[in-house]
Amino acid sequence: MTPVVYLHGFASSPSSSKARYFRDLLEQAGASVSIPDLAAGDFEHLTITRQLNILDQAVAGLRVHLMGSSMGGWLAALYAARHPEVERLVLLAPAFGFNRRWPERLGTAEMDRWRREQALQVFHYGENRPASIGYQLIEDAAGYDDFPDVRQPVLIFHGAADDIVPVRYAEEFAKGRPNVTLEVVDSGHDLLNVLEPIGERVLEFFGTRRSPA
Repeated sequence: MTPVVYLHGFASSPSSSKARYFRDLLEQAGASVSIPDLAAGDFEHLTITRQLNILDQAVAGLRVHLMGSSMGGWLAALYAARHPEVERLVLLAPAFGFNRRWPERLGTAEMDRWRREQALQVFHYGENRPASIGYQLIEDAAGYDDFPDVRQPVLIFHGAADDIVPVRYAEEFAKGRPNVTLEVVDSGHDLLNVLEPIGERVLEFFGTRRSPA
């Protein structure tokens, strides 16, 4: 059975609710699941390049399925566009248009302050505390495609009420791509209220089946 690598979101961790839910679901179905720490213990100096290198170590040249949540979804797409050993992708509210959305959320003045001071305070959900993130995240991300040219089969779940990554970004990615299926669900960014139906679709998409109780 093809192993699965799950990629958590920004300011999250391998122990997030979604990561644990899908790990348990897929392992019950017989799949091997790995969930790398994309910050590698150094959130302040996070970059897209460093996260992709961590993902590359986790994949280790094997044929895999990728799952990614929010920024992890964008990372999964970036990686798959460059690595044909990735067979299928499930993306949960993927953070397409990453560098476009920061100014939309923060505004010009706050972006200028972040660039000037080289640090922004955000809430780190994985550590349940405020944390600093350096501006190198934005500078590095500018070198990557907003909408990677993924050729593998892709299944996206995106909340209609998502106010962190508006669904229009997923719609823009899916437009004109016959390999992409976008399912807009009645949820916000975290998708926590629809994990069970999403889980059933993920098992079907990955060709796995839940073990009998």
